[in-house]
Amino acid sequence: MSETYKVKRAIIMAAGVGKRMNPLTLTTPKPLIKVNGVPMIDTVIKGLHDNGISEIYVVVGHLKEQFYEWSKKYKGITIIENPYYNTCNNISSLYVARDYLEDCIIMDGDQIIYNSDILSPSFTHSGYNAVWCEDHTDEWLMKVENEIVKSCSRTGGSSGWQLFSVSRWTAADGIRLRKQIEYEFEHGNTQIYWDDVPMFCYFDEYTLGIRAMRKSDIIEIDSLEELAAIDQNYRYYIKTNNKTEGKTNE
Repeated sequence: MSETYKVKRAIIMAAGVGKRMNPLTLTTPKPLIKVNGVPMIDTVIKGLHDNGISEIYVVVGHLKEQFYEWSKKYKGITIIENPYYNTCNNISSLYVARDYLEDCIIMDGDQIIYNSDILSPSFTHSGYNAVWCEDHTDEWLMKVENEIVKSCSRTGGSSGWQLFSVSRWTAADGIRLRKQIEYEFEHGNTQIYWDDVPMFCYFDEYTLGIRAMRKSDIIEIDSLEELAAIDQNYRYYIKTNNKTEGKTNE
């Protein structure tokens, strides 16, 4: 019988510039953009709180001052500044938060959580939340046997488990991950995703599992078009962009 572990803390990645969401992200950090009246990151905080997770670290960079003001409405949130956010990939965000990787859940702040159950603190293996994907996807896709990840494709595929930016790590794996993140970042491997470290660079050193969920439980918004599809208040920006592109092409 597998041992059960419990999440004690959360790390939320919120440092990115979010260029694909311009012009909104020129003045507002992507996680703080409101979707149907609620900042995306607030749904993440609510989901964590619903599961008794109150020790929360938010890694910030772009327009970081706004997060300090935002965090005043919550207890238990610690802001960690990432000075490398504009020159390095998100491995830099986990690097600056590496002291808190034991018994933790790691999430992106620019997601919308519709079902708090997917952030349950109990788990049996370090690993990622995932959705079964029968049709083709360009997202990272994992092959799983007996609930253990056997491989992952960066270029997607079909009939596999799509990886989402929600992951849990035991104390032992957190210590291992910290050492690997430190080594890679400090030796100049600064342009990779932090997930590359356990999933590709050191895959054989982990026994990764998945936490199955439904596609309707969570939404990752990557573009203005996706945002406007959920909140029609942003359709104006799509129309404006189309007009601008039309003038540029004339």
